[in-house]
Amino acid sequence: MTAPETRPSPDALLTFASREERGRLKVFLGAAPGVGKTWAMLDDAHRKQSDGVDVLAALIETHGRAETQAKLAGLPQLPRKPVIYQTHALTEMDIDALLDRRPQLALIDELAHTNAPGGRHEKRWQDVEEVLAAGIDVYTTLNIQHIETLNETVARITGVRVRETVPDGVLDMADEIELIDLTPDELLERLKAGKVYPADQAARALGSFFVKGNLTALRELSMRAAADRVDAQLREHMAAHAIEGPWPTQERLLVCINESPAAREAVRVAKRSADRARTDWIALNVTSTQAERLSEIDKDRLAGTLRLAERLGAELATLEAERDVAEAILALARDRNVRRIVIGRPRHRPVWARLVREDVARDLLRLAGPFEVTVASEPDERPGRFSLPFPQFSRDKAGWIESVLAIAAASMAAWGAERLFPVASLSLIFMTAVIVVASRRGMGPSALASVLGFLSYDFFFVDPRLTFTITDRSELLTLSLFFAASLVTGNLAARLRARVKAQSAIADRTNKLYDFSRRVASAATADEVVWASVSHVATTLRCDTVLLLPRAGELAVVGGFPPEDRLDVRDQSAAQFAWDKGEPAGRDSDTLPTAHWLFLPVASAERRLGVLGIAFADGRSLARTDRRLLDALSDQIALALERLRLTEELAANRLATETERLRTALLNSVSHDLRTPLVTIIGAAGSLAAGPDLPCDARRDLAENIREEGERLDRYVQNLLDMTRLGHGALTPRLAPLDLAELIGSARQRMRSVLRAHNLLVDLPDTLPLVLADGVLLEQVLVNILDNAAKYAPAGGDIVISARTAGARAELAITDHGPGIPAADLDRVFDMFYRVAGGDRQRAGTGLGLAICKGLVEAMGGAIRAETGWPDGTGTRILISLPLHNPETTP
Repeated sequence: MTAPETRPSPDALLTFASREERGRLKVFLGAAPGVGKTWAMLDDAHRKQSDGVDVLAALIETHGRAETQAKLAGLPQLPRKPVIYQTHALTEMDIDALLDRRPQLALIDELAHTNAPGGRHEKRWQDVEEVLAAGIDVYTTLNIQHIETLNETVARITGVRVRETVPDGVLDMADEIELIDLTPDELLERLKAGKVYPADQAARALGSFFVKGNLTALRELSMRAAADRVDAQLREHMAAHAIEGPWPTQERLLVCINESPAAREAVRVAKRSADRARTDWIALNVTSTQAERLSEIDKDRLAGTLRLAERLGAELATLEAERDVAEAILALARDRNVRRIVIGRPRHRPVWARLVREDVARDLLRLAGPFEVTVASEPDERPGRFSLPFPQFSRDKAGWIESVLAIAAASMAAWGAERLFPVASLSLIFMTAVIVVASRRGMGPSALASVLGFLSYDFFFVDPRLTFTITDRSELLTLSLFFAASLVTGNLAARLRARVKAQSAIADRTNKLYDFSRRVASAATADEVVWASVSHVATTLRCDTVLLLPRAGELAVVGGFPPEDRLDVRDQSAAQFAWDKGEPAGRDSDTLPTAHWLFLPVASAERRLGVLGIAFADGRSLARTDRRLLDALSDQIALALERLRLTEELAANRLATETERLRTALLNSVSHDLRTPLVTIIGAAGSLAAGPDLPCDARRDLAENIREEGERLDRYVQNLLDMTRLGHGALTPRLAPLDLAELIGSARQRMRSVLRAHNLLVDLPDTLPLVLADGVLLEQVLVNILDNAAKYAPAGGDIVISARTAGARAELAITDHGPGIPAADLDRVFDMFYRVAGGDRQRAGTGLGLAICKGLVEAMGGAIRAETGWPDGTGTRILISLPLHNPETTP
């Protein structure tokens, strides 16, 4: 035999050709911050520069590290582009200047960085893509936790989730990956020495992210990610250069799956081997026209084995091959660089049977060459008798009758044609009848039509006629060829009909699964998923359906179609067995077969989620083809329930994160802003106690300080209590007619010490009607707003209180002459613990004042908002809208 011709893969050649038109990307990959990625990138860049390469440091993040800053010396740097975001002055990479400069090599640090809003691209890796497309080579850095598919894994390992990620495809387009490795002990020493973070940040990092166990796990992840990418590049190289595998590099397993009972054990062997080797594995199923002739039991076994492989984490692959199956399997193994092939032990065959059917296992062992082939057998497998796959003849009586009628019609047509036209061969008419019968009724009726056509043609149209005697040898040859051609043609037509029916059934199942997946994907709540599941299964299989999920430690019916909320003891026991053991139970199963319902476990790859039950009103059993469809629907239900579970966990995590944020903000307020008045009070009281001979003026000033800080502390505590009452819905305002002038005077009196450095101007119309509000709560609102205005208005500045009517409401405005609030923060100043970082300078306070005001005003049926105070953009105006008192409607 001559060696098969090997040619480079066209797809691989196109990939290489497309890369020739763009710049080359090198990624310096690290397991954690501080391993030296940027330093290694700069060191490599210096070597390139010494070789005459035009290198430009487009963007380097030194993070204040002296050794990195020193390594940057000598490399030309691109000036950063200033960006104003809200009130912050930021700098980003100037991509336009980089493209105009067009260096041979650009250094772009931190690939996962998110650019400031307003730039050309949202992410820095998108900037890198544009630079590469311009033909410029790029060096960049990346930590393993920033890879999208590894982000969740890293979060589970470290308890820290990073928000900046890059798609896996970005790493795939890298032409070269250099792993920057550092042992955990060395990295921890660098962290303690202050070479990674400042001392305060390093102390926090040592107790959370930078734990030796975490670093070891991250190190392994980074090594495997780099190895996977190198392996992919190797396979691309082999495909582009027509190199046959396997190469002795990364081990990869391939398990061949068929309808044999030993295939399940082969899957388990492959799974255990892949886990030990920590490598990927592929489950391959070879399909052909022979698969259509499998019995329903074999089809069910094959489908179950494929589902087992998928649940165990295999990559499913399908290969179509009519002959030379072993060579096709080995060709796929070479293409995927597989080193080890696992197959099930072949069933015993007599020698004569091997002449009519290919022995794939024997051919694999014979042709394996550099491959390692493992043969697995089912532990309880017993040798069985081999049987040839004879065609399944139809038992439909109408098919047999139709074949007789078709040959009768063909005989009449041939009799008429013989007399009207000079027909050379009447056998074609009978062959047409055979094809029609085969395409409509299948193999059995077509074989009968072939025999009847042979006999009819011989009896009516071969001399001597009306007898089965053949005197002319040429006629005998014609009849023999006609009979053989009829059988072959009928067989082909029947097989084509079977293929069309199979494809139609597959399309029907696919449409049903697609429709169901679309319905459950649009379901937003658990009730919607349950209803969509039971209703779709019931209408698809025309049966009764129930879904049971664990509730409070027990398995309970959560939905049914038609509506069903309970099961009898026998059915409940079958459902509990299916839940406990993860196996089918109930009717038509091996466990509790006398039950009315058939129960199937609904499980994801990690856990069991529930139990699906079906029953037929007429008592019939579930068809085997419907069983495979039911298994697929069960998997879809599991995916939908798993999606809901993950969504609920995400919502719970968000709630926990928000709660933790609020708790931290509250503790910060208590530890700083509430402590400040106490320090002043304690200091003044100590001075009074230690100095009995103090002058009266000094004693008066100290006492006044104690009173002022006590009032300030009282306002803070009152705000905290009010926020607690608002949060628990325990605040019930007592609405009554109020005079705003009196209320403003009362608030002014309470705040006299705070407002003594400001000019408080009150501008109220004499005819201002009464408002409907709670006097105590509204006074607290005014006190909070005046306290806030006094903090930010300059000493000697004016604070103006004005009011006017607007329809059935009164608008009260408090305006100061402070620096003002940025437009982007006007709506956020009423959020709890929110403090404006720009514009107004940071002052003492809990960040609760305006949030309390919003809650109190809305509780009284009013509204509050903030706006710019004056036309020149300075100052802040707080507007409060309250309903006016109407004697006719107010009780």
